[in-house]
Amino acid sequence: MGSFYSFLFPWNVILQGIAIVHFIRRRPDTYWLWIILIGGGLGAVVYIFVEVLPDFGLLRSSFKVFPRRRRIRELEAVILDNPAAGNLEELADLYLEEGKYARAREFYDRAISSRTDSPDPFYRRGLAEIELADFPAAVNDLERVLQKEPKYDFQRAAGLLAHAYAKTGQVEKADALFRKTVQISTLSETYLNYANFLASQGRTAEAREWTQRILAKKPTLPGYLKRRERPWFRKAGSLLKQLPA
Repeated sequence: MGSFYSFLFPWNVILQGIAIVHFIRRRPDTYWLWIILIGGGLGAVVYIFVEVLPDFGLLRSSFKVFPRRRRIRELEAVILDNPAAGNLEELADLYLEEGKYARAREFYDRAISSRTDSPDPFYRRGLAEIELADFPAAVNDLERVLQKEPKYDFQRAAGLLAHAYAKTGQVEKADALFRKTVQISTLSETYLNYANFLASQGRTAEAREWTQRILAKKPTLPGYLKRRERPWFRKAGSLLKQLPA
């Protein structure tokens, strides 16, 4: 054991630095911070094995960044000569994955024509419009999606349409669609949007209830899902602190 500590000693600061950066970004349970700080290099190693390594499964999309950007460059060149709807839609999808929502919307606009009957590009354009805070446009696209497929994307489309209704002041539509959707959907995103809507309407007790439903998932979820849900847990915890007692 002494030789192991001797091996770790020169790396203590580096290991602790890696662990602390990951902790700040991913925000696991607070006790891990004390393990990292008090446990030194050994504590950091334990944290890395328990929390950092399992997170690599969530980082697969990050490893696709360079192939995705290469494909974007290829498609940008292709559409100069062949602006087919399929090429435009693929390019829009790639920009959506990159988080470049204005560019994604631009190419969805070009890909969608009067003959487009699939809900897919309208849904994904709606996602971009929500990120751009253009909620009236998102309402139009998401309404079209739900007319075709009311349960599209495991009811996420319905939850997002309710959210867009709320953001455009259509309170009664938002309330009715939220209530209908949360009877079926268990998405934390939908629950949080509903809780924020309820809070905005002064319905504090109900907002608190739906926020707590998100946090109540935490003890029962398997590790990989718990890591995936962390952003929603953080947002729910923040909202709960803002709600009057």
